[in-house]
Amino acid sequence: MTDYFEVHDRDGAARIGELRLTESVTTPGLADGVLDDAGSLWFEERELPEGDESKLTVLPHRAFPSGTDEEVMESFAVDYPDVEYPSAAVVAPETAGNFGTDAYVLSGARGFVGHGVGFKDAVIETREAIPSDSALLLSGVATPRNVATLVYAGVDLVDVDRAVVKGTQGKYLTTEGEYHLDELRELPCSCPACRRTVEEFTREHCVEHNVDALRAELAVVRERIRAGRLRDYIEGQARHDQWLTAAFREFDQQWDYLERRTPLVRNTELAAATEDSLRRVEIQRFADRVTTRYRNRFRNPLVLVPCSAKKPYSESQSHGQYHDAIQFKAHKVSMTSPIGVVPQELELTYPAQHYDSVVTGRWSEDEKRFVAEVLRRYLERNEYPKVVAHVPDEGYRDVCERVEDALDLSFEYTVEGHPTSTESLGNLASELSGELKYGKRERQHNTVRAIADYQFGDGAGDDLFSDITMQSRYPKLRVHDAEGEQLAAMVPQYGTLSFTLAGARRWVESDAPEKRVEIDAFAPHGSVLAPGVVDADDDIRVGDEVVVEGPKAFAVGRAEMAGSEMVESTRGVATDVRHIEEK
Repeated sequence: MTDYFEVHDRDGAARIGELRLTESVTTPGLADGVLDDAGSLWFEERELPEGDESKLTVLPHRAFPSGTDEEVMESFAVDYPDVEYPSAAVVAPETAGNFGTDAYVLSGARGFVGHGVGFKDAVIETREAIPSDSALLLSGVATPRNVATLVYAGVDLVDVDRAVVKGTQGKYLTTEGEYHLDELRELPCSCPACRRTVEEFTREHCVEHNVDALRAELAVVRERIRAGRLRDYIEGQARHDQWLTAAFREFDQQWDYLERRTPLVRNTELAAATEDSLRRVEIQRFADRVTTRYRNRFRNPLVLVPCSAKKPYSESQSHGQYHDAIQFKAHKVSMTSPIGVVPQELELTYPAQHYDSVVTGRWSEDEKRFVAEVLRRYLERNEYPKVVAHVPDEGYRDVCERVEDALDLSFEYTVEGHPTSTESLGNLASELSGELKYGKRERQHNTVRAIADYQFGDGAGDDLFSDITMQSRYPKLRVHDAEGEQLAAMVPQYGTLSFTLAGARRWVESDAPEKRVEIDAFAPHGSVLAPGVVDADDDIRVGDEVVVEGPKAFAVGRAEMAGSEMVESTRGVATDVRHIEEK
């Protein structure tokens, strides 16, 4: 059987993959049966070659520590004659590296699992040192309560050891805690072991239940990863233990680690249910791009309006009423927690049409501070002849006043009571009387240019689409050049642009920052696998539009891996190809 580890789905640092050693297992999953047939030799220690001062625990089954000289290889072959080459190695964070194995066991897990900072440091240091297409195992630490956070951090494999030990101690594990059998008046589970009375339930049954509960939780986690919604689950699940809350907040501070692994777009809802949502990569990335890449191209006043529960905003009843009052005489920007500010051109762009938040009518101090900072940065970058704040008092007014003070501006307020009251809408229409309307053509052109700025970089909209014509209707816009050749199309479900081959060539020839994947001498059809990638830009993220080029082909498509992973990996789909031209 060929050994390998291949990633199939990604959700931040969490992955769905397949590890094949003695048998195949879907990750994140249990390593038992895949790496545990070494029996009692699992924790044998072996000295490394002279000159390497570290000492690692070595997993005997197809395992090998750092150092690959002939003496060590011969010794390994004598001790384990049935092993042709290593497929798993046990490492410490300070000794981790690429040892050519398919899986890595992180030693000392019991020493740092339970401590937020120590856990974060150990996992990130190890994960960054080992190959992207290798599985990371933490042994002896997984429980139904903590396994979701372990996987969110980047752990691919766990074992049942802790669940078994807890069971033999008479400790009953659930996703929210543990109970001693003497404390239980009934069994809060319907697994086979729990289909009996508390009086009949023994410690052997407790072991069986704990293992089943761990397996069940891993299945939930895998489904969350497939749906792209593990973080939503983590924000609630981690609340059951202080160290888990501390751990995922520690990871929120590791922007580079998480941002490189977080897709640019998802076709799924983002649940913003806690203040921790403000620190999500998707939220921070959107706010950063709006305040550093987006540039307003309208010459009209700015109207700030509250968000709506219905997405996209323009389809909501309240925003329909704002539209009737504004009548294309102003540029509409929505204020919202947790997104910050959303210009009307980006209302479809992920996550602006994909999030759902808890509506209480009250803003926390963290929410006010975040939205005020985003609005301040937005107004520092974009000038308007006038700013009209058509917002209610609850939270919104406080945010606007903070920004007024910070920038020494004066907003015009038009709301009396509720934003959709007859008096409020009349005030808004009156404030804009005398302003000139902008037309449909200007609106559509500004939309595709704004998306290009957001998607490709500051100034990309003008670099790519200075001389264009538009076909079709919003939101299914198609961009054509002056001669009528299609360059790009707007993808409504993500609020992004996808290029044709002509558009990709214009992208390459323009000053707009491009994202390129260099491939070997072949013509891809459908997808490019990682082994065929020669090089890729490091700033490519999953979901990015990319140009694919090699000696025999020029193509355009969407990234399925981060750029660094494309270069490192030996398996998996690197990019999906949409259009190709063979050379």
